[in-house]
This record gives sequence, structure tokens and C-alpha cells, in this order.
Amino acid sequence: MGNDEKPLIWLGGSRKDLAAMPKAVQREFGYALHLAQIGSRHAGAKVLRGFGSAGVLEVVEDFATDTYRAVYTVRFATAVYVLHCFKKKSTRGIETPKPDMDLIRKRLDDAKRLAEGE
Repeated sequence: MGNDEKPLIWLGGSRKDLAAMPKAVQREFGYALHLAQIGSRHAGAKVLRGFGSAGVLEVVEDFATDTYRAVYTVRFATAVYVLHCFKKKSTRGIETPKPDMDLIRKRLDDAKRLAEGE
């Protein structure tokens, strides 16, 4: 890790969930997270709506017929927190399903507690 590189902190099962994804998706998300660690931003990273200015970003990757998402926050100065990695199941619209949004909210709270406790 370079001097300016923030550590990655995986919350919940996000690391295990990413590891279960196709290798091409893992590579793309890994690259996006690396860019976040060095203060840059992946071309495909978008602000996830519903979190105000919490710095919650999402990278979406299509593989075969599935869509995968990685959600992380760069809000805290000390680390990049990976909040959730999942395969989007719903084919209705592009909205993130409520159970996933609830989980992201909970893990964002966890990240806030961890960041403030450092």
C-alpha cells in the first residue's frame, strides 16, 4: 500500500459475496475499490441515491445475463468501507431492492461507528 492509500474494510459478508462472483466481475470491482483507496473514482462508479451526501458509491457490472453491484463509501477519511456486494435479482427497473438498501444503510451505520471509534 502506498502512503496515500486508504485501507479497505469489508463489512458483513461483502468480501465473501465478492469472492463468489465471476472472476471478470471480481477484477472490475477490485479495480474500482483500488481507485477509491487512492482517492480516484472508477469511470462506472455512480453515487447511490438515497444516502444524501454520504459518499456512497455503486459500481455495476453485467456478466452473462446477470447484473452485479458493489457498494462502498468514501465518506470517512481513514478507510474505504465496502458495504455490500450482490447480484441484482429483480428484473423490474434499475432500482436497488429494498432489502439491499436496508442492508446498505445498516452497514453504513456500522462504518460510521467504526470510523468514529478509530
